[in-house]
Amino acid sequence: MQIKQFATKYHVSTDTVRYYEKEGLLHPNKQDNGYRVYDVTCEHTIKFILVLRQLGFTLQEIKQLLSLEQKPVSDSCNQETVQLFSSKITHIEQQLLFYQQALQSLQLTRTLLAEGKYAENKLVIGSLIEDMYKKLQEGRGYYETT
Repeated sequence: MQIKQFATKYHVSTDTVRYYEKEGLLHPNKQDNGYRVYDVTCEHTIKFILVLRQLGFTLQEIKQLLSLEQKPVSDSCNQETVQLFSSKITHIEQQLLFYQQALQSLQLTRTLLAEGKYAENKLVIGSLIEDMYKKLQEGRGYYETT
């Protein structure tokens, strides 16, 4: 398929597809007329990219994984992949913990507001926000988006 069909199918812009190609992530076949043809391999790759981006992987990390995928299976290749996944698992676990605590705080705040108790619990609600902010600062490396 051509770029417009490919981009539409995967809900990305044609600029994004071109960028991924420029960065060496996608490798479409080029026809004699200069048109790019995105095949099954490109479809597999874009799915891989989109899933890993949603999980918080950077394009550099994705590029590294795609590069490793092209290499023959080896201990060093496996160790590098395991190390990258371990780091990302830790990152996601920290995010989950933060979001679980944030969800509890939001639910409590909603309950207080629904019961018309905002005025008398304004300090409690402010304290919840302050606590979440502190946790955000403590885990600065985990909560920043990349």
